[in-house]
Amino acid sequence: MTDYFGYDVHFVMNITDIDDKVTTIYNPNYLLENFRADTKALSPKLVDHILSAWRSHVQRKVSKGLSESDCPAEGEEESVWTQLTEQIQDKAWKQECLKRDEKFDMHFSSAARTLSAIRTAQSRLNDGETGLDAAYQLIDESRDILAQSLDSQLSATVTDPVIPRSLAAFWEGQFFNNMARLRVREPDTITRVTEYVPEIVAFVEKIMHNGYAYEAEGSVYFDTKAFDNAEGHNYAKLEPWSKGNRELLEDGEGALSKKSGSRSASDFALWKASKPGEPSWPSPWGPGRPGWHIECSVMASAIFDDNMDIHSGGIDLAFPHHDNEMAQSEAYHDCGSWVNYFIHTGHLHIEGLKMSKSLKNFITVDEILEKHTARQLRLAFLTQLWNAKVDFSESLMTGEVRGLELTLNNFFTVVRALVNQARADFTKSDGRHHYDALESELTDYQSKFRAALCDSFNTPAALDILRDLVSRTNVYINSRGKNLNVSVVENCARWIGQMLRMFGLGEGENSEIGWGQNDHEGGIINREEILMPYLRQLSSFRDGVRRLAIEKSDSALKDILALCDKLRDVDLIPLGVALDDQEDGKALVKLVPPADLIRARDEKRAQAEAKLAKKAAAAEAERLKRQQKLERGRVPPQEFFKPPNVGEGTYSSWDDDGIPLTDKDGKELSRNQVKKVRKDWETQKKLHGEYLAWKDKSD
Repeated sequence: MTDYFGYDVHFVMNITDIDDKVTTIYNPNYLLENFRADTKALSPKLVDHILSAWRSHVQRKVSKGLSESDCPAEGEEESVWTQLTEQIQDKAWKQECLKRDEKFDMHFSSAARTLSAIRTAQSRLNDGETGLDAAYQLIDESRDILAQSLDSQLSATVTDPVIPRSLAAFWEGQFFNNMARLRVREPDTITRVTEYVPEIVAFVEKIMHNGYAYEAEGSVYFDTKAFDNAEGHNYAKLEPWSKGNRELLEDGEGALSKKSGSRSASDFALWKASKPGEPSWPSPWGPGRPGWHIECSVMASAIFDDNMDIHSGGIDLAFPHHDNEMAQSEAYHDCGSWVNYFIHTGHLHIEGLKMSKSLKNFITVDEILEKHTARQLRLAFLTQLWNAKVDFSESLMTGEVRGLELTLNNFFTVVRALVNQARADFTKSDGRHHYDALESELTDYQSKFRAALCDSFNTPAALDILRDLVSRTNVYINSRGKNLNVSVVENCARWIGQMLRMFGLGEGENSEIGWGQNDHEGGIINREEILMPYLRQLSSFRDGVRRLAIEKSDSALKDILALCDKLRDVDLIPLGVALDDQEDGKALVKLVPPADLIRARDEKRAQAEAKLAKKAAAAEAERLKRQQKLERGRVPPQEFFKPPNVGEGTYSSWDDDGIPLTDKDGKELSRNQVKKVRKDWETQKKLHGEYLAWKDKSD
């Protein structure tokens, strides 16, 4: 919006560091780390503690996916487990379990891992091993189950709000580091809930004063019916059909929320009375914490007051979160429209399945950047509509994304080479204008590109337009020969590069051809360090040509051409210089990453060597075949049907030419037998003649 359309955007990011999810994640981990620190050795008590937690996990979590007949009775968890581990190998049985509980596989895996660790620990105790490392291994292997068990017993002891804040701060830092690596623009303003608690309390008080909220048992709820009935207000503008969806409403209130005293199921918490183990701040209604929806309203209102242009978020936040945000903000500001536009992004899917941390179906930025570049990841997202389901898969990254990147890389390489060549070989006008259709078509492509982005930021269509222009320009380059208008090619390439940089796919000046380069720290350019490798090769080539010219040998011309080939195929390749011979006798100079040139050269050599090896193998096979044929002709035809060339007693008589007349019993050969042996005799006679001729020639 800023780099292309030129809007002045104030980008605000809200960080909800007071949240049920933060508490439910941090408290168990905090208690687990304390438990680990207090453990001094592997002991029967430690094993029994974790075994008890395992049994509880099987009953509370694993059993949710089991049929009634498969659920173990209390105390029988271990005896039934062997049968369950066999049943889970049955895909149909496992699928039925997943239908009952989508997290069944995750819960079962945790149980299997923990029970294995328990049995290992029991074996070590039997062997007298009680070391701290063995204890830590047991705790670490069973951490998922043990942490939840500790939380259910000790969560009330975690009362300091600073504790969950440290978790949020850590992941906030990780998030912004990853965004920098992915080249995502930093927000202009960052707001955190922990910094706005007094403002939240005041915000809730005003909503109550305006008649749209009420207090109940230390919590404050938004009165959706009063708001919906008020003139100029409507509740659930984004998804009115979801008003009575209890599942969405309960999910929007958070995992720790237990409604008590609310007048309607649609009424949501503005302020929540805190229970033991939950962070709390003082308020007129008693110790508590902000509701989830109110946090964003207060922080955004502090920056934008009673209206903002665009509010973004995932599609799953439309109801109830964004609808609740709008309702409470409009109730506070007494306005009819707090947000002008919402941008709801589609869910991210991994290999066709919705990305979900709770289901262990996710991939981290670190993992992605080990295999792909930030540019490739951004390209992957640009090839898909922002408001539709986004599917991340290896086939997408190695197929379409890599193919598009290679197409653009090759295009920019050729255009830069053509532009450099044209500038180095500048000549006066030849009297013709060289104006071509491509020059006017560029304007058409630019108009189509703008139309695509105006159509709800249709980036897949915009990329297709850039791809089409690259293809059209390549056709133009390959068809014009000497009449090529390099300036129009350059204009097309520069505009394409500008649009790619606008999409965050590179950096650099608008005048650059290509993606542009990432910023690097550096000082004064060392010209000698940069130029000397190239100058040495130039000097070496000159020395070679000069030496051959002075020698004036008969092979001087051939040797000079060999030097030229060596310069192209050996000397310049490690420097990233490619010379493409052209019909007019002038080489097209390209700057290409050395690794790409070396790889291409090695592949070409390997293909040539494979071709030579194949040819040599074929020649050797033909020689062996010929040799075998000659060896067969060593025996004279008169001896061909006599021992030792045939088995002793095969025949009993022969004619003067050595052709058999009778078999071993003295019986004359049949007509067919005579016909066959005569045919074989004629063949042997021919082979023997060839053998004698070869022998005479060899002698």
